[in-house]
Amino acid sequence: MAYLYLVAGIILLLFGGDFIVKGSVDLALRMRVSILVIGMTVVSFATSAPELLVSLDAAMDGYTDISFGNVIGSNIANISLILGLTALIVPLSVQTKTYKLDWWVMMGVTLLLFLFLYFDHILGRTEAVIMIVGLLAYNIMQIRTSRKSDANSDVDVSTLRKPWLTILFLLLGVAGLKFGAEFLIDGSVVLAREWGVSERVIGITVVSVGTSLPELAASLVAAFRGEPDLSVGNLIGSNVFNVLAVLGISGLIVDIPLNNEALLTFDFPWLFGISLLLYPMMRFITRSMITRWEGLIMFLAYLAYLGGVFFN
Repeated sequence: MAYLYLVAGIILLLFGGDFIVKGSVDLALRMRVSILVIGMTVVSFATSAPELLVSLDAAMDGYTDISFGNVIGSNIANISLILGLTALIVPLSVQTKTYKLDWWVMMGVTLLLFLFLYFDHILGRTEAVIMIVGLLAYNIMQIRTSRKSDANSDVDVSTLRKPWLTILFLLLGVAGLKFGAEFLIDGSVVLAREWGVSERVIGITVVSVGTSLPELAASLVAAFRGEPDLSVGNLIGSNVFNVLAVLGISGLIVDIPLNNEALLTFDFPWLFGISLLLYPMMRFITRSMITRWEGLIMFLAYLAYLGGVFFN
């Protein structure tokens, strides 16, 4: 039954995330927001919804290491596994703003989370409020920048889905994410006990990859459709959202203690290292482009991380 719950949860999260993405992008285009900002905000929020539901559900049930492992593991997967696989298929161009501003924001919020957990090993409501305020400020800045550029002013609203269909997609997405999160957590906890591994290991492997499937789908589709900025912007924006919103919202509802020290001593250094590796690839080595060989390096980095998780 554990495997059945696990598979059902991942499938529901995948379909729920897909419906959320479609509905959210339709709404954003109606509001005439630029493609890049859609990637950094709307799609990032939508594709990170599985992480939010799973982490919140896990925290409220007392499985806090799954909450942290899910977010940290998802962020590592986003910029190594998913970005690597996407670049292997289609080389990705990178906007100047992505490495001059957004990457720095991603690194800043990652460091912020590390410091919050390092000193008292708990994410409380005060820290959660700081994270939510940071998220709001960042996204207000993104939207204002987009509005000033008058991007997507030529979008023909008549070509978009009917409003009722957009709403239906959003409702189906929310339902899929809700039940998918519950199934995934239930299956993961039982699986951890059967395998004799910690909640952290399950959180940063099975759960994080399962909740990252919408990001993988959105990035691959964006790349195939000739919108590589959406792929890179989606993943960096998703990492910012995972830290500030997923853990921020969860922390507002319930204090989240960190129980497994390996999250600080092993997983965070890997997250920082892979994030640092991405920067010169975007800015210096191939200049505003992530090529196939760079994608291969990122993918191999993820495999090395997984090896360390199970043999650490």
